Amino acid sequence: MPNETILIVEDNYILRDGLREMLSYEGFDVLTAANGKDALQEMSGLSPDLILSDIAMPEMDGFDFFHAVRSQPDWVTIPFIFLTARAEREDVLTGKNLGAEDYLVKPLSREELVTAVRARLVRSRQIRMAQLKHAYQASLTALANAIDLRDRYTRGHVERVTAYALTLATELGWPGWQLEHLRFGAILHDIGKIHINETTLFKPTPLTAEEWVEMKKHPITGAEMIKDIPYLTPAVPVVRHHHERWDGRGYPDELAGEDIPIGARIVAVADTFDALTTERPYSRAHSLSETYEEILSCSGKQYDPRVVKAFKKAFNQGRFQAMVENQVGRPAKVYQN
Repeated sequence: MPNETILIVEDNYILRDGLREMLSYEGFDVLTAANGKDALQEMSGLSPDLILSDIAMPEMDGFDFFHAVRSQPDWVTIPFIFLTARAEREDVLTGKNLGAEDYLVKPLSREELVTAVRARLVRSRQIRMAQLKHAYQASLTALANAIDLRDRYTRGHVERVTAYALTLATELGWPGWQLEHLRFGAILHDIGKIHINETTLFKPTPLTAEEWVEMKKHPITGAEMIKDIPYLTPAVPVVRHHHERWDGRGYPDELAGEDIPIGARIVAVADTFDALTTERPYSRAHSLSETYEEILSCSGKQYDPRVVKAFKKAFNQGRFQAMVENQVGRPAKVYQN
């Protein structure tokens, strides 16, 4: 991993060289400029990972330089620290009101400088990672919804199943990192259906034996599609096994009981809840009370009793009903009673 680059903008060359020496000693790559105008010239060829800037400088002062940086979309997330000998309250408030990440007053020790720089870089990495995960999740959801968009009856299925699955997992006491893995499994649970012929996928009458063979391939196909993507590896068991049954009569591997990955057992209940409450060409939408009774009746046969118990508790607390009511734009007709 390359060293992170710090841009020091300071008109006092003695201080500028001192700061460069301290940060270079800590392993950073350091660029320098005497004022904001020179700094923008430096940034035309390389975007730094953090900017450390004086305020009172010729040509372009620190405040004008900050505005110039933040006006560029590619630079808006660069951490910006004001470094100045002017410690007046007005200057401090101006810097903070502009949105700068920190404000350090000269003179300062090496420890103060390095601690502030490292803290802001760590925070910047966390923000970038969160943004990347959000973009990744949005892309995966869009990909998964490519299936739903072929049929108006199933639009929003991905988001609904994900919400229901996360509710069940939360009720079971899952920690945050496990919820993240489950989220991607739920989003992608039906991704293998993208290879199923539309006439089979949306057939309004019962499937033939040959069509069922094709349909039952989608968990394997989906798992194969994502198995070589390291970030999605934890989602593979959910995708492959969400159609297994507690009694061993499911597919594709006829797993039973605790041999079925727990994430897949959760998504199985979430998937059924959405399927039963969604009106489709081949089946009417069941009422919430009918769906509730159906899922409870299949405990220990189709579904993990522990997951059904979590479903029962969440349903009786009104959490599933609230999610149904809040699904704006849901195309399916849902009967509340």
